[in-house]
Parts: sequence; structure tokens; C-alpha cells
Amino acid sequence: MSTEGRRRVWFGLLKSGAILGVLGALTWGGLQVAATLQKNPAKSTEAIASAPVKDLVLLTDGVLNQAWVNHALALPKNTSLMALDLFQLRARLLASGQVRSATLTRSFPTTLAVSISERMPVARLSAQEPEDPAPRTLLVARDGVVYEGVGYDPAMIQTLPWLAGVKLTRVGGAFQPITGMGPVAELLAKAKLEAEHLYGTWRVVSLARLDSDSEIEVTTRDATRVTFGINEDFFRQLANLDAILDAAAAHPEKMPREINLAVGAQVPVAFSDVVPAVPADAPAAGRTAPVSRPLVLPTFPSH
Repeated sequence: MSTEGRRRVWFGLLKSGAILGVLGALTWGGLQVAATLQKNPAKSTEAIASAPVKDLVLLTDGVLNQAWVNHALALPKNTSLMALDLFQLRARLLASGQVRSATLTRSFPTTLAVSISERMPVARLSAQEPEDPAPRTLLVARDGVVYEGVGYDPAMIQTLPWLAGVKLTRVGGAFQPITGMGPVAELLAKAKLEAEHLYGTWRVVSLARLDSDSEIEVTTRDATRVTFGINEDFFRQLANLDAILDAAAAHPEKMPREINLAVGAQVPVAFSDVVPAVPADAPAAGRTAPVSRPLVLPTFPSH
């Protein structure tokens, strides 16, 4: 046998011996624990129950991190797993509004496992209470829950449209959910998925006429107001809007100011003449005011 061959044989023997040694140590440790439990089970159980929590394992589908969970739970120092009130801790997590559901599990001897499912915002709103020195931005989820929001990318938040035409109320220190957010969230999701080039121009979504007229009004970046009907197919309305804006782009001298997609077969569109820039010292006769001209365009069915 060559020198290299002998070296491999010795290495294999040493490796096998090390593995056997570890297995033997684990077996001996297990036998010792079993013997201890058999001799004095009450004392062993008491030791496990009184061991302080050392580890917190977090599993989430969102952006919240372990530092936030530690702060929200605020576990007393040197508290044991058995001393924890899991229902109370779960309520602390849910109080944020950002956490939709939470499960806490004891993993003996010293680990608390926390699994949470988070809400995702679909819109934002600006609110100011008497005690607030300045307005603050709140987030609104698909189910209408209003919350402050922690851990989100600021760039992502900037892409969310503002919500208008709603009234915030507090009960027990918490904001009440906004009613009617279901169809609004559906419209926003379809626009973002199917027509992101349109969604990216939306600045304000108003629910002011949602209850009375079943309509959602969207104001775009260039101040065009677009009305959607919640009883009409959103995909078809988006397709009509896209076609109308494409047609309007061929006439840059006119700007669509109001587009009503909620009326079905015919889409009323009001245009304003685009006024060219006029020097400040130009005579008044050289100025032209915007003119609103209501037009009716046929719909553009989607296929």
C-alpha cells in the first residue's frame, strides 16, 4: 500500500472513531437525563419550568423584524416559558394593526417561537389629531385596517395613492377600519397588475361617492379625474381608459380633464384646451382661458 493509501485508511479510521465517540457521548448524556428524570421527576420538571427564556424565533411573511417583536412583546427579564401568557402576548402583536394573525408556541426548554402574517398596504392617508404637531401618514390595508406601518421601503410607500373622502374614527385608542375598501383594493390591484403605466400616475383615490353612487374617483398626476363604477368590470374600464388616453395623446393641444367610465356603453370625456405659455407682461387680449368641451366617445371593448 502506498503512503497516500495508508494515510486515507488512517484518516477514515480516525473519522469513524470520532463519530462513534460523539454518538457514545450523546447516548451517555441521554441515559443520564433519563436516569435523573426517573429518580426525581418533580425536580427535573421544576427546573425546566423555571428556566428563563433565552431565544425568540420569528417567522413572518412580511417586513417586521425580531427587534420589533421583542419591543412589542416586552418580555420581563428572566421570565420562564411557563410563566408567559401567550394570549396576552398575541394581543400585543395584533394591536399594531400591521399583524393580521399571530401564533406563539413554547419550545422547551428556553425558546419562544413566534409566527406572524402581516397586512400589506394598498393606499395611504394623511391624518392629524389635536395632539399631533404635524400631519402623519397612515397606511390602509385591503380589509380597511388603518395602521402606522413599520419596516416598509419608503420608495414603495411613495408609490401608494392617497385616500380621500373617508372619515377616521377611534374606538379604545385604535382607528376603526375603513368600510368599502374591498372594491377599492380590487381596482388598485388590477390597475397595478394589468396597467401599471396608468396606476403609476394615480395620486388620489376618493371614496366620497362610493356609498351614494357606487363610484370611485381617481385623480391623476396631471389633475385628470377618472370615475370608475364598482358594478362594472374593472379590467374593461381600465382598457377603455388606456385607449382613450392613447387617442388623446394624438391631440396634445387638448387635455382630458374628466373621464367617466362608470356609465357603461358610452364614456363621457371632458377636454380642456391647453393654453400655451404667455409672458407675464403680455396684454390681456393675448391670453386664452381653458375651455371645457364635453365629448362622448365610444367604448373600446377588451378581448
